[in-house]
Amino acid sequence: MSSKLQVLTPQNSQIIFIDQQPQMAFGVQSIDRQVLKNNVVGLAKAARIFNIPTTITTVETDSFSGNTFPELLAVVPDNDILERTSMNSWDDQNVRDALAKHAADGRKKIVVAGLWTEVCNTTFALSCMNDTDYEIYMVADASGGTSVDAHKYAMDRMVQAGVVPVTWQQVLLEWQRDWARKETYDAVTSLVKEHSGAYGMGIDYAVTHIHGGAERVKHGKRIGPNPAK
Repeated sequence: MSSKLQVLTPQNSQIIFIDQQPQMAFGVQSIDRQVLKNNVVGLAKAARIFNIPTTITTVETDSFSGNTFPELLAVVPDNDILERTSMNSWDDQNVRDALAKHAADGRKKIVVAGLWTEVCNTTFALSCMNDTDYEIYMVADASGGTSVDAHKYAMDRMVQAGVVPVTWQQVLLEWQRDWARKETYDAVTSLVKEHSGAYGMGIDYAVTHIHGGAERVKHGKRIGPNPAK
């Protein structure tokens, strides 16, 4: 059986964030950049909930790209940040060593979210797969390219080479898998409410208007209606 038929689990996965830095984000045109950052941070919080080993790599921080998104670093404040010069993270031995350490524990499914899709993500994915037996799961909506076409054709190229395309919420729910897993249930639903748009709004609505639960926040007194005369 192909190992790609095995779903992502908290035991078989690790994650790498590649160049989630402001100068790289300035060039992104394939996705709204606020949505991109929301998805990146949501994915990082998902990894934290399930104790997924996380690697953060950066390029030319001081000379060009700027610091990693502070919202991402706030999720994993103790993580090392692996700086490099090559556009291809696989060219850096520290990155290889970090991934190999966790792959040795059976975590050979590498979830990837990076900028830009057509450069740093593609070269890393192809090189990593060429040299190892790791599998790459490319998070399409937590990555971005310099145009819609640049992102699309990079994703197509990677898929042709065997990369598995995913989205950030798909990864989150695949790790959760079963709502009977109560140890992560509350954290996952809280994350969804914060980062999953309409899905999160729907949970809030269901809790209050279908199940009769309390609102998540305290607020001022509701006044009215008071039709004007």
